[in-house]
Amino acid sequence: MAKMNMLHAINSALDITMNEHPQACIFGEDVGYFGGVFRATSGLQEKYGKHRVFNTPLTEQGILGFANGLAAFGAPALAEIQFADYIFPAFDQIVNESAKFRYRSGNEFNVGNLTVRTPYGGGIAGGLYHSQSPEAYFAHTPGLKIVVPRNPYQAKGLLRASIKDDNPVIFFEPKRLYRASTGEVPEEDYSIELGKAEVVQEGNDITVLAWGAQMEIIEDAAKLASEQGIHCEVIDLRSILPWDIDTIAKSVTKTGRLVISHEAPITNGFGAEIAASIQQACFLHLESPILRVCGLDTPYPLALEKEYVPDALKVLAAIKQSMDF
Repeated sequence: MAKMNMLHAINSALDITMNEHPQACIFGEDVGYFGGVFRATSGLQEKYGKHRVFNTPLTEQGILGFANGLAAFGAPALAEIQFADYIFPAFDQIVNESAKFRYRSGNEFNVGNLTVRTPYGGGIAGGLYHSQSPEAYFAHTPGLKIVVPRNPYQAKGLLRASIKDDNPVIFFEPKRLYRASTGEVPEEDYSIELGKAEVVQEGNDITVLAWGAQMEIIEDAAKLASEQGIHCEVIDLRSILPWDIDTIAKSVTKTGRLVISHEAPITNGFGAEIAASIQQACFLHLESPILRVCGLDTPYPLALEKEYVPDALKVLAAIKQSMDF
């Protein structure tokens, strides 16, 4: 084990992949000598050369168009979109090309070697163009996988699994956590299965669910709730597409209550899909309405960032509201 922050863990996963596959390429805006805006690719161009780790023009649609072509020829394509907010010009390439490659060919060809890394969410005072959480846009698209890690250990294992998966994967990295903490991470290769949620803390009173940066928030809320005699079952969804309905339904069947938290705006956020599905699966077991604690239905503010992002006190209030119903 080594002490790593999330950036080191991501860099380690990329390093293993580049060493493993001679044709693997890392590309995106400023990922070369500069090492990316957050330095996630630091040292990799020096180690593997400019022909395998290289900067692209400032054209996200072009980055994904090139990535689709490279992946279609079987090479691991490790594309970086500098901020998740910038992914929208590439939306057509991802949704209409990457996601449909396998289907339209009857499984004759695919872009399963494509992994798109991008930092998402707030916490760095980035304002409206550097703080969005766009995972729900892509969760409506069959053919993609969507993954969000919560800590360094999860980041390396989930990224390696994403790279080795036979489907195109969008890997959303919570930028607020890049350097926020360190953890024990194996230096050797390992993978964490995609599509499986993790029960981080067991409890009998209420299920609290989140992913990525919001995991720290709901864990803090669960600690506050425990001081008031409320025992929360805390779950990290980890994979948004596909998502692990079985683990969530099993937990809610036990607790009878569910609070979902995500940083994206509440309307049509992925929490809405979870709430609808769990309501259908667990209706007779529910003791109170499913609640969501999410971002607001406004553009992401700069000056009022703390008011916008769901925090532990907001989640605690929802936990108490559910328990008091």
